[in-house]
Amino acid sequence: MSLIAPTLQSFFTDRLGNQRQASPRTVASYRDSLKLLVAFVHGRTGKTPSTLDWEDLGPEMICAFLDHLEGVRGNGARTRNLRLTAIRSLFVYASLRHPEHAALIQRVLAIPPKRFDKPIVSFLTSEQVDALIEAPDRTRWEGRRDRAVLLLAVQTGLRVSELTGLDCGDVTFGDGASVRCEGKGRKRRAVPLSSSCEAVLKVWMHERAGRRDEPLFPTHTGRRLSADAVQRLVRKHAVAAAARCQTLRAEELHPHTLRHSCAMALLHARVDTAVIALWLGHADRRSTDAYVHADMTIKRRALQLTSPTSAPPGRYQPPDRLLAFLESL
Repeated sequence: MSLIAPTLQSFFTDRLGNQRQASPRTVASYRDSLKLLVAFVHGRTGKTPSTLDWEDLGPEMICAFLDHLEGVRGNGARTRNLRLTAIRSLFVYASLRHPEHAALIQRVLAIPPKRFDKPIVSFLTSEQVDALIEAPDRTRWEGRRDRAVLLLAVQTGLRVSELTGLDCGDVTFGDGASVRCEGKGRKRRAVPLSSSCEAVLKVWMHERAGRRDEPLFPTHTGRRLSADAVQRLVRKHAVAAAARCQTLRAEELHPHTLRHSCAMALLHARVDTAVIALWLGHADRRSTDAYVHADMTIKRRALQLTSPTSAPPGRYQPPDRLLAFLESL
């Protein structure tokens, strides 16, 4: 028997920190997943986390933990698979350090991710976008900040983590106005700004009066906005916007919808999907295919290019009694 604690600690310091140089968001995600796991095992076995050994983390325990995530915590299949990815990464690392537990580790690594239905992406129409952007109260400091957040999100398609990670020095005005961000996998990219978005950001940054290394969108205390804060402000202004735009469903609106709306606006403008993938920071161009599936205008244009069917109406009738018999089977 061998304890988990030393391997778990070196997994974060050696594997993620030194070997992979994982981003802080990846480290935080893995940390949260493994904290939930050891807390669950502690509740089941009564052992403190520092005294757990690998036999306590068998495939039956891991499967019970995954069921707990869905049944008790109410997590969906995506979150379940995300937690399983962190567990698998730990066990792959452990396989190099604990060959004596190879059989147990192999059984845990054989646990498959859960399949789930992939719904068509939701997005806002131009009318809904206008209503949402005009919803914040511009007589208040928070309203002016929120309007800049919403407009920047829907025009650039930045992820929430990219929005909250922006500093004042990441925005460039004038010729080639753009915003620079760090996306998944520590990949930096620059996204151009429209004239309207540039104008709003200029006014906001003049009022903000922050240094280049300070957050672009702070709280009243100067701290960086959190992902939960962005979620709350989107929901808050969606409720106000729904009073003006009857088609807007505030309960279905989340920050990622603004990213989808940006992609759909580019598609409607007939921008190539390869350019959209670069715009959104997709590592795989196939990730952009979801927007093509959701865009009915592209499909209507394709339908108009096809010739109408010339098949006569009616049901097929076999010309021979033998064929009729076979058809009836």
